[in-house]
Amino acid sequence: MAVTTIEDTEVMSSGSVYNPVYFLLTFVLYILIITANLTLILTVIMEKSLHEPMYIFLSNLCVNGLYGTVGFYPKFLLDLQSDTHSITYSWCFIQGYVIYTSVFCELTHITVMSYDRYVAICRPLQYHSILTPHAVLKLLVVAWAYPLLATAIALILTLRIPICGTHIQKLFCDNTSILKLACFQTIANQIWGMILIVGILIKFLLILISYALIVRVCMSSNEGRTKFTKTCLPHLLVLAIFIITAVSDILYGWEGSENLSVSVRNALAVQFLIFPPLLNPIIYGLQLPQIRKVVCRQCCKHKILCYLRR
Repeated sequence: MAVTTIEDTEVMSSGSVYNPVYFLLTFVLYILIITANLTLILTVIMEKSLHEPMYIFLSNLCVNGLYGTVGFYPKFLLDLQSDTHSITYSWCFIQGYVIYTSVFCELTHITVMSYDRYVAICRPLQYHSILTPHAVLKLLVVAWAYPLLATAIALILTLRIPICGTHIQKLFCDNTSILKLACFQTIANQIWGMILIVGILIKFLLILISYALIVRVCMSSNEGRTKFTKTCLPHLLVLAIFIITAVSDILYGWEGSENLSVSVRNALAVQFLIFPPLLNPIIYGLQLPQIRKVVCRQCCKHKILCYLRR
């Protein structure tokens, strides 16, 4: 069974006039995302001084960014080179699973990172006794396992429902758009959806509590304010980007969104596939002096080597 992923979208229906331009822009964007995330990941792996919980969590956040974009960009680039834009039923579920587990993993990793900053700033003397290698491993397992399992259950529940439609008004498959094709809705899907929403709200609450405690401690001294600016500001920027892009996707799902132009709806739909994976490594790379120094040192070293080879 084939599920058409695009229907009457301006991006895909503009033919050979604009599609090469869209293909080039998308390809360059994808290369930038891969380069930025791999640079930060390899920097953390190769530099022993960065083998600390904060940087380990950060590198996992970048791994998640690469994981999520794999579910969208290769297929979208192929669609831009093709006259037909379809995807099999099974691959539609796989794409939806990859993209939405990435979104949930983003939030769980941000939650874990906020806890790491809380311990580092509010309980600095106990930092290494609390965030031991074993504790870091457990946090990473939870950060990855919970989204993977929660999304898998949602898709398994959706698989049980017969599909009556074949057209998805979106640039990619997700559980919500697949459910719109269902012949009927089930109580199980609605209950599990509510459970997921409660889980998301709990994570947001934990993040808010962590940063409220951090702000209370940091604002009491100049040293604390400096530490907050250097280590917490990037986290808050990443959180703000995630919230904005998540709200954009929610707005896409509203019934009233059909009144918006196709270009606007497509832009809303792909926000979290563009900005978080592209900006996360850039924000951290620029704001965290330890990472910035290592990257600059490596760049200078390679320039010197290239000069010597000449």
